[in-house]
Amino acid sequence: MRRNLLRSLREYKKHSMLGPLFAGLESAFDIIVPTFMAYLIDFGISRSDMSAVLKYGLLLVLCAFATMALGFLAGRSTAIAAAGLGKNLRRDIFRKVQTFSFSTIDQFSTASIITRLTTDVANVQNAFQMTIRIGARAPIMLCFALVFAFRTSVRLSLIFLGVIVILAIGLYLVIKNVHPVFVRVFKRYDKLNNIVQENLLGIRVVKSYTRESHENSKFDGISMLISQDFMKAGIILSRIAPLMMFCLYLSTTLLAWLGAKEIVGSGNNPALGLTAGQLTSLVTYTMQILMSLMLLSNVFIFFLISRASVERIAEVLETTSSLQNGEHPLCEVPDGSVIFEDVSFSYSPESEKPALDHINLSIPSGAVVGVLGGTGSSKSTLVQLIPRLYDVVSGRVMVGGIDVRAYDIASLRDQVSVVLQKNQLFSGTVRENLRWGNEKATDEEIIRACQLAQADAFIRAMPDGYDTYIERGGTNVSGGQRQRLCIARALLKNPKILIFDDSTSAVDTKTDRRIRQGMREAIPGTTKIIISQRVASVQDADMIIVMDDGRVSACGTHDDLMKTSEIYREVFDSQNRGGLLHVS
Repeated sequence: MRRNLLRSLREYKKHSMLGPLFAGLESAFDIIVPTFMAYLIDFGISRSDMSAVLKYGLLLVLCAFATMALGFLAGRSTAIAAAGLGKNLRRDIFRKVQTFSFSTIDQFSTASIITRLTTDVANVQNAFQMTIRIGARAPIMLCFALVFAFRTSVRLSLIFLGVIVILAIGLYLVIKNVHPVFVRVFKRYDKLNNIVQENLLGIRVVKSYTRESHENSKFDGISMLISQDFMKAGIILSRIAPLMMFCLYLSTTLLAWLGAKEIVGSGNNPALGLTAGQLTSLVTYTMQILMSLMLLSNVFIFFLISRASVERIAEVLETTSSLQNGEHPLCEVPDGSVIFEDVSFSYSPESEKPALDHINLSIPSGAVVGVLGGTGSSKSTLVQLIPRLYDVVSGRVMVGGIDVRAYDIASLRDQVSVVLQKNQLFSGTVRENLRWGNEKATDEEIIRACQLAQADAFIRAMPDGYDTYIERGGTNVSGGQRQRLCIARALLKNPKILIFDDSTSAVDTKTDRRIRQGMREAIPGTTKIIISQRVASVQDADMIIVMDDGRVSACGTHDDLMKTSEIYREVFDSQNRGGLLHVS
């Protein structure tokens, strides 16, 4: 297991060390039992010596109790250590993902991250428990059993060495063939989870278009591939058990045949050769050696299953976010001014064409700025550079006169609040969702923010008002209500820059106008950037930016653009043709 995964043990290190210690002591007592049994037969039963029978019988009972107690302690410690490792790994992966930038998250699909948090962590947890419990006990038992067997009879113990070689070759071949199967199967698990997640999130669309049969066939296809992979892996792994039984019967037969010849030849005299008690102990050692090898093979199986999981978890933990704080990051944002200096940006280094191409803009603090443009004109990309959700490829973005890369990321984002068109609400009450913007917000502040966002009226009309429970994703409120709640949540942050990324698209024009008017009056010092498809939403802005194909096509007030920008004029005319105002 990789070292960085073992760091997740932390407070469970003590249990992870006690488990193998107790398992090793348990093995030691197991090894002593055959020797005492041989003494019981040779010195007690064969000589009809009851004192020897009682002596060695009592020692056998004590060994049995010691083995039971140590086995319990070993099992308890390993269970605690493995469960603790699983808990810490899940926490470490989740916290690591929280530090990722958007571009880093794009490297992993959501379904893949969920698989790593659940299935992969469970595999590693089981493998770790097996390793520190049986992986510690089996080698100790194997080594001591071999030592005691050779001490009893060197010639007969050579049988064990031959058996070990046969098993080692068999296990190597199994490992070599089964590992690629498990690597492939976990990638298919990612795809399976992605299909399920996509289906559940879009279940309304699936049902609207009656595509259930199509979704079923997609699921059945990937599920069948996973099943076939596990069948193949199971067939390969199933070869271990017959090989183990063959070695067991072969070694037992050879021991019985050769041992019997020695006993007959020596007349059961320990001075001349092998005794019946020693042969009995050798047979027991045979069982212990082969049992150890069988346990080790099980450890190998768990190791094989978890190896791919270890690599997948380590990939997340070892990934560094593409966005990092500098050595001495600034924590104070002076004001809400925004400057783009010759900014270019691409989502991928392989992209032939940049998403933003040589952008130059200057937005004064407190201004109301509209951003207009067609689908794919990179309006959202432009504003995502302000809170440093992505980093520019060239040029620089400045907030408050300072390059955004010089700020502490958390401090910058606390002062730049973004409301998306499809913003997310979380399971919990209305009040709890709003306090995402400010955990310490008072009820008065919450109500004031909701009034500005035109959300207070419909919240009060809900059955429990501000204590009404919101389902995950806000499925029990309408699109317009969800957007207004998200606007109120953003207002509670009291940011220096407030960005609306088409976040009033589901709101009627009258409510949209009230929201904009309320913010202009209530937070005049906050820079407000409004992305919209509706000219009416940006018409009264201090500055309107017209985006076209990743470039700034025009910039100015409504009156200026009506004279100088053909794109703006066409959009305005199309939306106001016949006196109607609608979403283009």
